[in-house]
Amino acid sequence: MRKFTNKIEKVVIKIGSSSITHDNGCVNIEKIDMLTKEIVNLKNKGIDVILVSSGAIAAGKNKLQIQNTINISEKQAIASVGQLTLMNTYLRSFAEYGYSIAQMLLTRMVETDAIMHENAINTFETLLKMNVIPIVNENDSISTFEINFGDNDTLSAVVSKLVNADLLILLSDIDGLYTDDPRVNNNATIIKEVNIINDKLREMGKGTYSKVGTGGMATKINAANICMESGIDVVIANSSDFKNIRKILGGEEIGTIFKGIVKRNGAIC
Repeated sequence: MRKFTNKIEKVVIKIGSSSITHDNGCVNIEKIDMLTKEIVNLKNKGIDVILVSSGAIAAGKNKLQIQNTINISEKQAIASVGQLTLMNTYLRSFAEYGYSIAQMLLTRMVETDAIMHENAINTFETLLKMNVIPIVNENDSISTFEINFGDNDTLSAVVSKLVNADLLILLSDIDGLYTDDPRVNNNATIIKEVNIINDKLREMGKGTYSKVGTGGMATKINAANICMESGIDVVIANSSDFKNIRKILGGEEIGTIFKGIVKRNGAIC
């Protein structure tokens, strides 16, 4: 039975583009409905949930029948169209269970600008008190190279720190951290628990596994490192079965756990 660093009262769940879209880029309504059900079950147990969801650009490309983007402005415009499609799907799905959602689009300035940082924290806290489920994505439509996250793994780690989460679950199309890419190396084995991130571990995470999303295992390791330093556990798990969420919260050894190394009072564990 897996043990967590903290009692799980607040969870951030990050879902990648490939996990909620079809191969053609269309939003996978069935998958979103299954994800919604798992989140609602956590909410009904009294656990706060913040969802960080990719998929806006993929959905926008499909909506506008665009195969490839030419420049940043085009990508930003596509994201603004796709974000609406994505949120409408979530809105309908959560409404089935009587829950309201809120959209929060962030840029990296939430880390560096004191006022934006405080406003983001206050907004998250107020939404959770209202029993609303915040759904977060990067604000691609206004982001520039200097203020963008670049991937939602990093964004989800920053959000986890903002809301003082107990656990971040990174759901993707791979079971966890392996000693090598299991898609090219049959001898690769999964690593169940990580207590320290070093150069050897980072080497294992090189490369991008997904053809749809922008983040690979390396970005997930970086996200885990951000959280571990704040005493937040991180689990990387496969999104092929969203029941993995309840299994993770139930203590089953699903995926790879990165254990938080700092207690909330600042003392080293």
